[in-house]
Amino acid sequence: MKKSLALLLCTTVLAGLLAGCGSDPAPASTPEAPATEEGAEAPEAEGETADGKKWIIATDTVFKPFEYTNEKNEFVGIDVDILAAVAEDQGFEYELQSLGWDAAVIAVQTGQADAIIAGATIKQERIDQGWIFSEGYFDATQTFVVGADSDIASFEDLSGKNVAVKQGTAGADFANSLKDEYGFTVTVFEDSPTMYQDVILGNSAACVEDTPIMAASIKEGDLALKIPEGMESEGAPYGFAIMDTADQELLDMFNAGLANIKANGKYDEILDKYLK
Repeated sequence: MKKSLALLLCTTVLAGLLAGCGSDPAPASTPEAPATEEGAEAPEAEGETADGKKWIIATDTVFKPFEYTNEKNEFVGIDVDILAAVAEDQGFEYELQSLGWDAAVIAVQTGQADAIIAGATIKQERIDQGWIFSEGYFDATQTFVVGADSDIASFEDLSGKNVAVKQGTAGADFANSLKDEYGFTVTVFEDSPTMYQDVILGNSAACVEDTPIMAASIKEGDLALKIPEGMESEGAPYGFAIMDTADQELLDMFNAGLANIKANGKYDEILDKYLK
């Protein structure tokens, strides 16, 4: 944190105001807090926790409709809006950093960020690795996706072919759980758009993505891809996550705020905004 260096100037003009050259300056004046009724506590500043902490929360860059940049160059999406609604409900301040999936995970693991919200599937492997999840905030399946002109319609049709996956995702886990049974290989990519292009260009026969993200990407991006019926997983919830028990306060606030916005209808408004 940068620190400022105060410079005390002692002049004869100030002699009548200061006790003498070299003495401590009078403290800077601050506006008085508004009066409160007897026994009442002064209100906290809007958007701040009791200790004024600003939480650093990491996310992905492109994961429609959960986080992405719109035509106005605004960072938007289901995750973005849910976090904003929860923070408003709970009265805490945060900074959302769009880093990309891998960088977001590393930032939380190394303490550069306090939490991650990026369509992260709640799964035992991550819990074993130290992820501490909130209550689930969205249930999603993962699906195989093929080229718009592809005749692939089942897992059996993937035999001898390659499937593109995004590193560290539930979609990658889904593909890896099936590759030996159905005889296909897997290539790993760091982001979804590059993975999609690998299929569109014909380098891979299919890719695996969370179903709502894939449906939104095909529709809004006019991608030459399609989702075959019957090639999806059973599904699992997304969760907000911390990786340090010192950040439990943030996780508790997220859970409480999530329950509140579900109860007051704000949660449904957010989903309808992006999914209908």
